[in-house]
Amino acid sequence: MEFRQFGHSGLKVPVLSFGTGTFGGRGEMFAKWGKTDVQEATRLVDICLEHGLNFFDTADIYSQGASEEILGAAIKGRRSDVLISTKATFAFGDGPNDKGSSRYHLVKACEASLKRLGTDHIDIYFMHGFDALTPVEETLGALDDLIRAGKIRYIGCSNFSGWHVMKSLAVSEKYGLARYAVYQGYYSLIGRDYEEELMPLGLDQKLGLMVWSPLGWGRLTGKMRRGQKPSEGRIAQGGAAAGPQVDDEYLYKVVDAIDAVAQETGKTVAQVALNWLLQRPTVCNIVVGARNEEQLRQNLGAIGWNLTADQVARLDAASACMPPYPYWHQRGFADRNPPAVAR
Repeated sequence: MEFRQFGHSGLKVPVLSFGTGTFGGRGEMFAKWGKTDVQEATRLVDICLEHGLNFFDTADIYSQGASEEILGAAIKGRRSDVLISTKATFAFGDGPNDKGSSRYHLVKACEASLKRLGTDHIDIYFMHGFDALTPVEETLGALDDLIRAGKIRYIGCSNFSGWHVMKSLAVSEKYGLARYAVYQGYYSLIGRDYEEELMPLGLDQKLGLMVWSPLGWGRLTGKMRRGQKPSEGRIAQGGAAAGPQVDDEYLYKVVDAIDAVAQETGKTVAQVALNWLLQRPTVCNIVVGARNEEQLRQNLGAIGWNLTADQVARLDAASACMPPYPYWHQRGFADRNPPAVAR
């Protein structure tokens, strides 16, 4: 297993982490993601640890807390061997203070996550989204206090806009508060928006990227090809409904390119898509999920080898698309405003 520095921190993490959104299956949306119970989860954790993957990602809202509970049970007795990240901000209850990134909600949410996970500390605590109603100083002050209390080790942000991130980093610097070490965001061969603003920001501010949904809501697993609809998995069950829409022709063009590279390398479509991400600037970790042992072992096969420069270039070309303004305009000034990756 390859380990990389976790963004702007001294922590080293494996390049793959295991996402536990499939644990629990509570609620309509998460039931479509998966219904992994404690016994199955324990087996998946065993396999991860056997392969050097010791980093597990969850969130308080996954299956209404069941994901954290099941993960906590699966790692019982080996907490010192693993890294855990979880998240807060989104609604966990019906009260007016049961959501957001206020001091009130974050302290309450952190305590509840610690209890469900059965641990006394969380290694990385993410703000799951940006709360514009709460002063950034309040959010970062609360997180800084939780770090000083030993309840969390590092903090990260997820799904923030670029200006949300920069405002937060500026407040941390101004007041000497804990700084976001890493950004957790969507990035895939069919979702490259991250490259336009957030990737240059990450390079400039030394903010690492922890990728979620690296297979584009299951569209890059190899089950979706021209004239072929998936018969199983999350998409077949409607679990991708919340994801961004992807034009069919664009999707098939990208999958065709991945397929060609997969045949050259002897790897699967999913393994090629994951390995491409590992070649991108700022990427320090990719969150992979799995409903079963077979899927997990396939995802683990994405490491230990590298695509060639030519193969990366072909995948880049097949997945390229026009960015929104002002990024398409900035491409005309590339000698003074170079892109984070070649296009």
